[in-house]
This record gives sequence, structure tokens and C-alpha cells, in this order.
Amino acid sequence: MKRLGVVGWPVAHSLSPRIQNAALSALGLERDWHYQLLPIPPELFAETVRALPGDGFRGVNVTIPHKRAALALATAASPRARAIGAANTLLFEPEGGIWADNTDAPALAQGAPLDVRGASVLILGAGGSARAALWAMLDAGAGVQVWSRTPQRAEELCAELGGQPVRRIGRADLLVNCTPVGLAPGDTLEELPLPERGVAAYGAIADYVYSPQGTPLTRAARAAGIPNVDGLELLVGQGALAFELFTGRGAPLDAMRVAVGISSTA
Repeated sequence: MKRLGVVGWPVAHSLSPRIQNAALSALGLERDWHYQLLPIPPELFAETVRALPGDGFRGVNVTIPHKRAALALATAASPRARAIGAANTLLFEPEGGIWADNTDAPALAQGAPLDVRGASVLILGAGGSARAALWAMLDAGAGVQVWSRTPQRAEELCAELGGQPVRRIGRADLLVNCTPVGLAPGDTLEELPLPERGVAAYGAIADYVYSPQGTPLTRAARAAGIPNVDGLELLVGQGALAFELFTGRGAPLDAMRVAVGISSTA
């Protein structure tokens, strides 16, 4: 049995096993492959991950809080993972090496609800998701501003990767939410630092947060008829790219979307 998994702390909430096992089943690989949760605390991350190949693991996805540690652990990495400074995918090579990649960035570039080349993009947040989003948007040719509740974090991120830190929110062609607003059931749109025009100030919206009912931001975008993509689509997108790295097979996107309640025609 070839094993795969998602490493995080905590990780019980992750939808990755549902998505990846649906993909394996759709391609008839479920008898030979299995994908599972791997809760690993930070202090045991390196030791445990290094031992996974001995237990039959071919690769893992990596989520909070391990993405920067995953890159540091790798023996080799893709140029984008090195540039971003974080990895969300590790492949265990037959000769013992560990290859790191970041599929968060291309998932946003491919899934953005508009052509971002030459577009203005505003990113809310300066954490791990924001790092990937910033690199992806700059790499795609967008002009990017970054806002953070802690301005120094936005300044440090832009000094490292590029883009312009801002302390006041304005309009943009694309708004990318990389803050946790929308994770908690009681979160409201007012918790985001939107300008007076609200979502109407943006031509399109991408939200890294996901919820079965939609986040306050994506619900407002849909009500206003603004093109948008939510965290579920982005999760499937990065998972599909990781699946192809793991298995060498094309990802069955419809099956992966249906597994998390997204219409197969989305």
C-alpha cells in the first residue's frame, strides 16, 4: 500500500483526505493508495516526517503551522517554493531525498476569477497564505499591494518578495483575503477592513477561507454579482496539483470537487 497524508497541528478539520481519496477512487487507485490525516506537533515535525518513507509514505501535503519547516527540512525544492519561503507539498524520493514544492501559488494563479496580468491586486494579511498569494500574483504580472493589521508584517513581506505595503485600503481589480475572517461561524463582513464602497470596490474576489455556506466575503460578492472564488476551490486546485506530483496521473477535478460539495460543472 502506497501511503499519502496531510501533516498539520491541528489537522482533524482538514478536507484533504476526502478530496485525495476521492481522486484515487476515481482513477481506480484506491486498492494501492491511501491518503490520511497526520497530526504532528511542531516539536516532532522533522523527526516524524523523516520517518514516514519507512512506513510506506510517498508524499505528504503540509498545512499550518509547518509550511516553513517543511521547506527547511527538504533536501531539494522547486524555485517557487524557495522564492516563497514555504512548502505545502513534500515528495519522498527513492534514494532518500525530500523534494519540496508549493502548489498554493499556482492554484491561485490558475483559479483567480480574472486575468491578473497587468491587474491591480490587494492582499489582506501577511501570513503563510499571503506569502504564496503575493508571489503568485507578482509572478503572473500583477501589481500587488499588501495590507496587514500589523503594518510591520506587510512591510517585511514586501521587502522580501516585492509588492507595496499599504496602511489604507483602496479599490483593486482583485481582492485576495488571506486573513482568518470567515473561519468562525459568527464572523461578519464588517470585520474586514473594506473601504466605504465595500465589495463594490473590487472587480473580483478570492477568499482563502472556506465554509460550506460561503464566507461573509464570498456571500457578499455573489449577492453583488462580483466574480469570486472561495477557499474550497483553491483547496481543490492546490490538491489537484499535489495529486499529480504524488501519482504522476492527471487529477480528476470533477471527482475532487464533488467530494467537498462543489458542483462538478463549477
